[in-house]
Amino acid sequence: MDSATPALNRTASTLDLLLTRRSGSAKAMTGPGPSPDQLRTVLTAAARVPDHGKLFPWRFIVFEGEARARAGEVLAQCLAESEPGAASERLETERGRFLRAPVVVAVVSRARESIPIPVWEQELSAGAVCQTMLIAATAMGFVANWLTEWCAFNALVKERLGLRPGERIAGFVYIGTAAAPVEDRVRPDMEKIVTRF
Repeated sequence: MDSATPALNRTASTLDLLLTRRSGSAKAMTGPGPSPDQLRTVLTAAARVPDHGKLFPWRFIVFEGEARARAGEVLAQCLAESEPGAASERLETERGRFLRAPVVVAVVSRARESIPIPVWEQELSAGAVCQTMLIAATAMGFVANWLTEWCAFNALVKERLGLRPGERIAGFVYIGTAAAPVEDRVRPDMEKIVTRF
């Protein structure tokens, strides 16, 4: 192995990361976010998830800089069309939704039907992409949050963000710097969720 090749066995640090990773609230993020090279690394890591059939049943839409505000306008317009009586405060919330973090990545699930690979496996692969993004961002010192919220399921939003028929949003992954300490949450009692056959 040459000096340019990263070490592949970092067991202790990898386990420490997995055992301590926490999501940071999108509402409590600030800059800086990942640089273009760091974001490319996050996305490259995410694209290495298990993928039965090598289908790549997912893709990414990146929102950063001014694109976050443009996307917010799309969300506000879609909300106004879907709910004509929506309060102005809700519309403003939507305009600022993607401004909560320096970078937001939509993970688009594009499962194919009528092939030997079950749709469920393809959708799970998209979920693995979201989780791997969280881990990669955390490993770089950022905080990340995987959310869907109403906009992931709204037909108008999906159309205007460029989703094709059959595509769905697996999640919006927000990446930034914690503006406040990240608190842990209650974790499951392993004795209650593990059985042996």
